[in-house]
Amino acid sequence: MSQQTVNGDAFENLLREERRFPPSPEFAAAANVHEDIYASAAADRLAFWAEQARTRLTWSKDFSETLDWSQAPFTKWFVGGEVNAAYNALDRHVENGLGDRVAIHFEGEPGDTETITYADLTERVKRAANAFEALGVRKGDRVAVYLPMIPEAVVTMLACARIGAVHSVVFGGFSADALRSRIDDAQAKLVVTADGTYRRGKPSSLKPAVDEALAEPGHTVEHVVVVRRNGQDVAWTEARDLHWTDVMEAASPEHTAVGHDSEHPLFILYTSGTTGKPKGILHTTGGYLTQAAYTHSVVFDLKPETDVYWCTADIGWVTGHSYITYAPLINGATQVMYEGTPDTPHQGRWWELVEKYKVSILYTAPTAIRTMMKWGSDIPAKYDLSSIRLLGSVGEPINPEAWMWYREVIGGGRAPIVDTWWQTETGAIMIAPLPGVTATKPGSAQVALPGIVVDVVDDSGKSVPNGHGGFLVLREPWPAMLRTIWGDPERYRDTYWSRFEGEYFAGDGAKKDDDGDIWLLGRVDDVMNVSGHRLSTTEIESALVSHEWVAEAAVVGAADATTGQAVVAFVILRSEAEIPTGENAAEDASAVLRAHVGKEIGPIAKPKHVLVVPELPKTRSGKIMRRLLKDVAEGRDPGDATTLADPSVMQQIAADLRK
Repeated sequence: MSQQTVNGDAFENLLREERRFPPSPEFAAAANVHEDIYASAAADRLAFWAEQARTRLTWSKDFSETLDWSQAPFTKWFVGGEVNAAYNALDRHVENGLGDRVAIHFEGEPGDTETITYADLTERVKRAANAFEALGVRKGDRVAVYLPMIPEAVVTMLACARIGAVHSVVFGGFSADALRSRIDDAQAKLVVTADGTYRRGKPSSLKPAVDEALAEPGHTVEHVVVVRRNGQDVAWTEARDLHWTDVMEAASPEHTAVGHDSEHPLFILYTSGTTGKPKGILHTTGGYLTQAAYTHSVVFDLKPETDVYWCTADIGWVTGHSYITYAPLINGATQVMYEGTPDTPHQGRWWELVEKYKVSILYTAPTAIRTMMKWGSDIPAKYDLSSIRLLGSVGEPINPEAWMWYREVIGGGRAPIVDTWWQTETGAIMIAPLPGVTATKPGSAQVALPGIVVDVVDDSGKSVPNGHGGFLVLREPWPAMLRTIWGDPERYRDTYWSRFEGEYFAGDGAKKDDDGDIWLLGRVDDVMNVSGHRLSTTEIESALVSHEWVAEAAVVGAADATTGQAVVAFVILRSEAEIPTGENAAEDASAVLRAHVGKEIGPIAKPKHVLVVPELPKTRSGKIMRRLLKDVAEGRDPGDATTLADPSVMQQIAADLRK
């Protein structure tokens, strides 16, 4: 590979990739879609989406208009239609004689297993829907879900969708404060949680965080339903707290699903915002389900009768919503759901599960792939991975060498890789190769899917030529797009639609290679992508400054071989701070501050490094120059510092780091 820099671009175009991997004739012949799908979608985009909606979903009432964009950027898809997500994921498969098909192979971290058929899952969701209604949950109410990767998470989400309640799933690694802020913003009526889960061989609690979140009055929560998972003792608030098994056993297994308007809210999912306050991304029903089901079928070439699909994401993130809870079940797939970590009880755990369940489609993050690379190829070599016929990547751009390792070591040199680009906001995959059509390139997401219109533009919004970099935009509305930010439509407009007139700005940099294929270059704002999780620098800085030692903090994302980006924090201490002294004082102070961020936000946000500095590089107007800190954090000499109020600051910081 060669390096090249294109001067004047919004982003440098650094890598050129020459390797190509066309699909095998056998794969192409049997693929779900062929090259002509691009032309048919382009010829009449709205007709294409209407066909996808009607063929992939069962509507209780047909829609009268495919797209209403008259109030842009607020959109409506499949106007007038009515549809029920749970019915599409469950009941209709049972009605079609597929009740005995396995929906979920569940594997707990300790090794406990459960095989759940479509008939089983349907009954559980019906009971949960009745139970939630008995607790006073009505259509439009919000339900906070704070659960580990166990089947009850999927049951809870689908039960909410069935009755028209809006679920707000909060990642189980988030702290009590983060949970409370999301409960308050959504005004959740019910919380569904568990006593805990298992994490690297040990019980890990969840219920105590809920108790802490609800300790202060002023919340809207009426009940907390608790799944018994790891058996640990938990505090109990009578009348408020209820056991999952008790409420489910008391509920009827019969429940009739009714259609909800295509634009009825399905879920809120919070993502970090650069202003510090998390953004409640709102997705509605018909368009989201249509695009999720379509992309799951064509990108993964799903054969529901024979494939065993495994998405390794957590349900706390959008990947777990779209490609565990909704699309696979709508498409009648059999999937694996795993509770634990890849290295428990040993580093071959994933490959053991691939062999056990004969997984044929694996969808995971570059972070996991790089970690497996670090552990060594000899570990997966111990297992029979011959069932794998397709591999997927999601979360952040995958570097070409990790892509090649994934293909050769996990895919046996024959399984196509679909590198997918999308966001919480887009709801479903937007850019990806089609495995039976596209000659794939290591590290590139390549082309917009049929029906999606993307471009890379310069500062003025003009399309950049091939071989150049710029800003990734979406030029036309798409069915699974977010409808607004919960409770804040102006923030929705300002965040996504103000940078380029009439176009959605994804916040990502990208380049077009010489063939016009798209390569993602990462975030252009202050949101970091750590292990596929988007974290706000502002939130982490706020957490640091909340500690009594810290006067000021600046956070950057520095390139990391394992996690894509790692959080690096630079802090100025208060003069009165009573920090540890002694030979390891700096390490001790760093550990305390890292732990503090973990408590305030969650472990995923813990900085990899906390560096105490005498001053931060600031412009005369007081703006912190994070670009210079990023240079230092990644081991480069900082660039031009002449615009700083004190140009010597960077030399001081660099000198301190070299000590």
